[in-house]
Amino acid sequence: MQEIANTNVRVVPVGLGERSYDIVIGDGVLSQSRDLIAERHGARQCAIVCDANVARFHLETLRAVLEDLCAGVVTLEPGESTKSFYELGPLCENLLELGIERGDLVIAFGGGVVGDIGGFAASILRRGVDFVQIPTTLLSQVDSSVGGKTGINTPQGKNLIGTFYQPRLVIADTALLETLPERQFRAGYAEVAKYGLLGDADFFGWLEQNWRDVFSGGPGRIHAIEMSCKAKAAIVEADEREESLRALLNLGHTFGHALEAFAGYSDRLLHGEAISIGMAMAFEFSNELELCPGQDAQRAIRHLEACGLPTRAEQIPGGKPTPQELLTLMAQDKKVLSGVLTFILVRGIGEAFVERGVDMDKLEDFLTRKCS
Repeated sequence: MQEIANTNVRVVPVGLGERSYDIVIGDGVLSQSRDLIAERHGARQCAIVCDANVARFHLETLRAVLEDLCAGVVTLEPGESTKSFYELGPLCENLLELGIERGDLVIAFGGGVVGDIGGFAASILRRGVDFVQIPTTLLSQVDSSVGGKTGINTPQGKNLIGTFYQPRLVIADTALLETLPERQFRAGYAEVAKYGLLGDADFFGWLEQNWRDVFSGGPGRIHAIEMSCKAKAAIVEADEREESLRALLNLGHTFGHALEAFAGYSDRLLHGEAISIGMAMAFEFSNELELCPGQDAQRAIRHLEACGLPTRAEQIPGGKPTPQELLTLMAQDKKVLSGVLTFILVRGIGEAFVERGVDMDKLEDFLTRKCS
């Protein structure tokens, strides 16, 4: 493999045997996309899937880099509502119309929505074509582009239809984050904080001291993304299909996904904002169950609030859910087994664990107070 030109580029390997791939992180690596793909997988025809916002800022740059290899572009509307059966069918048909064959590539160029539906389309197109993730948001660079989860939403819940389908390469250009709206960047940071809160107290302590540098685009930004990707890669390598350890990555998600569904997967509540509230609730619930010290719960919540993230259901614009609404939505969570909810709880900062069979009376009492 050729040496990458930019010395401030980090490569995080994801070791999954024949499905192994690299996460390439750095400022300006989008300009090396063709070479990064070709030196690993050869020069292959590709189709780009992106949303309208990404197309406006960055599409022509990528098309110019790929040159003659780009068979065409499918542009989607931004937002969680795009992750639906209604959009999946036309996306697959458009990719076929572009002439994408089994030996070609689909490039998912965008945030988590594009990565999820683009990867899902690749996994079912001609029974599976390779795809490359080029994430353009902080949330997708540290979370959704890595690990092979693809899917769409339904009225019953988030990501309930999908596949495990690993990308062939992830190219995370931190320069693309400069065009990201502040609210979107802040929401993505919730997933960065998650890695410290679930399993790395030292990293969380580093974030407490350096989050402003991460937000401003200083050297800490690449370090935070690299550390997040390393944490996720290690968990995915140990449990690719979420049979045990990988469930830890869902810290805050049981509460958070229910809140997203309540808000209609809309701009009322971005994914990262929902996860921030969900993590705050997970820490508070753990404290009420006498699992987690109160000072750790407050420390986690203080940091999220310091970064401008919501931590309470009452902060959702347009009204908060009732306890019964949340319980109904939580019952659709992918981690439900035999009708029993699975929660990711904590014993402290960096000490998350999987808890199957939470006392429902205590949960309902907790939600009643949180939603009152």
